Amino acid sequence: MTYFYRVFLIICLLCASRASYAQIFNNENVSGDFKNLSFEQFVKEVESKTSYHFYYEPAAVDSLLVTLQVEGKPLDAVLPLVLAKTDLHFSIDAAHRVFITSGKAIQPNLPDDFFKPQVAGSGVVSQSAVISGTSDAPRKSHTASAAELKLYEIGAGRPDNTKGKATLAGHIRESKSGEPVIGASVFIESPAIGVATDQFGYYSLTLPVGRHELKIRGIGIKNTRRQLVLHNDGQLEIEVEEDITPLKEVVIEAEKDKNVAGMQMGLERLDIKTMKQVPTAFGETDILRVVLTLPGVKSVGEGSTGMNVRGGGTDQNLILFNDATVYNPSHLFGFFSAFNPDILKTVELYKSAIPARYGGRLSSVLDIATRDGNKKQFAGSGGIGLLTSRLTLEGPILKDKSSFIVSGRSSYSDWLLHQVPNKSFKNSSASFYDLNAHISHEFDSKNTLYATGYMSSDKFKLAADTTYNYVNQNASLKWKHIFNNRIYGVLTSAFSHYAYDITSVENAVNASRLAYRINQANVQADFSYFHNAKHTIDFGTSSILYTIQPGSLRPLGSQSLITTDVLPQERALESALYASDLITLTPRLSVSLGLRYSLYNALGPRNIYRYLPNESRSESTITDTVSYKSGGIIATYHGPEYRMSVKYTLSENSSVKGSYNRTRQYIHMLSNTASMSPTDIWKLSDSNIRPQIGDQYALGYYRNFKDNTIETSIETYYKLMHDFVDYKSGATLILNHHIETDVINAEGKAYGVEVMVKKLTGKINGWMSYTYSRSLVRVNNAITSDMINGGKYYPSNFDKPHDFTLIGNYRFSRRFSTSLNFTYNTGRPITLPLAKYYDGNSIRVYYSERNAYRVPDYYRADFAMNIEGNHKVKKLAHSSWTLAIYNITGRKNPYSIYFKSENGKIRGYQLSIFGQPIPTVTYNFKF
Repeated sequence: MTYFYRVFLIICLLCASRASYAQIFNNENVSGDFKNLSFEQFVKEVESKTSYHFYYEPAAVDSLLVTLQVEGKPLDAVLPLVLAKTDLHFSIDAAHRVFITSGKAIQPNLPDDFFKPQVAGSGVVSQSAVISGTSDAPRKSHTASAAELKLYEIGAGRPDNTKGKATLAGHIRESKSGEPVIGASVFIESPAIGVATDQFGYYSLTLPVGRHELKIRGIGIKNTRRQLVLHNDGQLEIEVEEDITPLKEVVIEAEKDKNVAGMQMGLERLDIKTMKQVPTAFGETDILRVVLTLPGVKSVGEGSTGMNVRGGGTDQNLILFNDATVYNPSHLFGFFSAFNPDILKTVELYKSAIPARYGGRLSSVLDIATRDGNKKQFAGSGGIGLLTSRLTLEGPILKDKSSFIVSGRSSYSDWLLHQVPNKSFKNSSASFYDLNAHISHEFDSKNTLYATGYMSSDKFKLAADTTYNYVNQNASLKWKHIFNNRIYGVLTSAFSHYAYDITSVENAVNASRLAYRINQANVQADFSYFHNAKHTIDFGTSSILYTIQPGSLRPLGSQSLITTDVLPQERALESALYASDLITLTPRLSVSLGLRYSLYNALGPRNIYRYLPNESRSESTITDTVSYKSGGIIATYHGPEYRMSVKYTLSENSSVKGSYNRTRQYIHMLSNTASMSPTDIWKLSDSNIRPQIGDQYALGYYRNFKDNTIETSIETYYKLMHDFVDYKSGATLILNHHIETDVINAEGKAYGVEVMVKKLTGKINGWMSYTYSRSLVRVNNAITSDMINGGKYYPSNFDKPHDFTLIGNYRFSRRFSTSLNFTYNTGRPITLPLAKYYDGNSIRVYYSERNAYRVPDYYRADFAMNIEGNHKVKKLAHSSWTLAIYNITGRKNPYSIYFKSENGKIRGYQLSIFGQPIPTVTYNFKF
């Protein structure tokens, strides 16, 4: 009995001691007059007067100032005042340790219902958790913490699973906006099974039944996990939090091993945060300028947004904006891209191993996706620059079910032209605007509808005569249906319209309007089937109807003597079927096999000219004219397009990949300029102009260093191109009724090596790339008069052997960062006049072989500073300033070389677009 009383006494003393300790914990107060102290200074004051000890990340509080007067208040009452209007949280444990964290608080205690399992339905299950202390910031992060600790039961209550496996599916969405997270990795580690979310944030995994820890990582989101018990097929909808990256953390934490582990090669994926760090000419984020900094992507010169990818022409790139084709992706002579950066979500560039679902172009696919809009609350953003302003509004229509996002952008650049000390420019004007609207609506867990509309218009007038006006209009409608956890389909219809008008009214006698139109209507059905962990099958079909008005010239006004000239309409139908299978043969070896079969029909009504065989085509060699009725088939082309790639993992840090793809292109761009121009015209294949065919082989080695924070890759490629369009000397492209007499089918080859190094961590981050490449053309027809350079290979207009790009970012603090961009490349080829001679009584010029010379090499350096406002959460609006200098060295890079005959002599001149540094300032805001 004595022993019993001793034990009882010890327990009582321990309880009294613990109660006394708790009383000290609760009653130790803070007093003081803190005026304009940094958080670090405030902590030192508190630690010197109490027994508390703080733990925090200095970068998270570097902009926090404390101004506070308290007298005898407990610390857990003081800290909410200090951390108000920030996203910082605090926790205090029994040992007087204070933890300051960003986004969510540390939980010193487990939730009361932690060990109670929860059956997961089709939605996110979240329970409140026990939190020691928080600021006045929203408590969503605490819900996320609880979600990580909960145990979800998937498929419980159904008949026993005899297969031993079940399929888990769902969506990954951002908690604050409801936006789908694209490209997030969803996986378990044992056994190693994972998948990346698609463009809708959808994932599907076939896993062994039983207990698993599901991990989620993605670009711009915080890593999270879910504890689950998988009984049968079921759904788990997951909400994740946006990641506000501290200075010393990874800039792109998610998919950091994608460079090595990913199946796709030749893919460059950019998010809007990365693009905003690259300086541009007029201060506004320009996705096309950022794409041009990637290895293997070039343009012919400054002020041009036409892309040349791995030796291909500017018309060989398929540019998609929410699945609608964009024919002219630029504004204002090519100085601005046609896409408002504030509504963009992701940009993907496929340079090789192009997926089978894409077709119609030889060289690349640039797939641009917009955000769906905030499903949780109303928000907005915008910017004011020296030449343009933009505004974006978004919000829920039905909360958590449907949302909208609308944006507008406009320029006011005339004031700048009027400052130029040149009379011609003072009388000039240039302006543009674009509008975007996107709506998404989720009818239920299996059916979602997406609608997108886009319109842009440019108008400019040089001097006081000719006015140029061109318009882009795009619309798309998508319906996504989930049949079950393993298969879903997307039905898409889209419409694209591009048109330009050139009017001249100064001289009433010659007043005229030159017009061009192209319309494209397409429908496609795409399906994804997740058979198991070793097979992911994609298949579908598509059809495109082209309608082109090749050109018309009409008089303006009653005094005009211009004769009406209208080229006949062109129509064609392009259809395709495709299927591909991503096969995981072993943990190290994966193969993707795809086949696309395309069928093209040129349609009437139209008259087609026949020419003498084995003779150069000209009006004098026309032998017949064949008339086709409406819907009649003028010509048919078809054939397979093979898509194959393989990946072999050498180690967890390195892999090799190879690919082969064949592509077919049935539409050609005709241009009399080296760069992409608003007045370029598109021509459909017919019986006289054959479609283009391309074959590309690629091989690459990929290795990551320092825990996947530094990515390196080296890719080499060899490409063959057949029947792409080149031009005879002196070709006429505008209003040519016999355009096939001035164009010829050529063949080409391109090869090169691309080296890329990316650093994704720390205060200094960015990428560096070097490309050696050649792009060569040959016209070696049996008809001698059609040969160019004697049938030998010659450099294409965009052949630039050496290209080096450096993008570097340095972040001093959360509020201040700098960016540096340096670019060097070989000058592009040109044809020069070498001599003049007399032919009878006429003086003629003798030119070199085509593209035998080059303009001087190009290099440019840009610098930008980004200054952000404070990071308080409860503010009316968050703002930032971007100060940039484009071409800081003031180098006069040659855009073109041209020649004039003056006083009997031929003189050469160099045209430079930007011959001096261009400073810009942009104010950005978000609310």
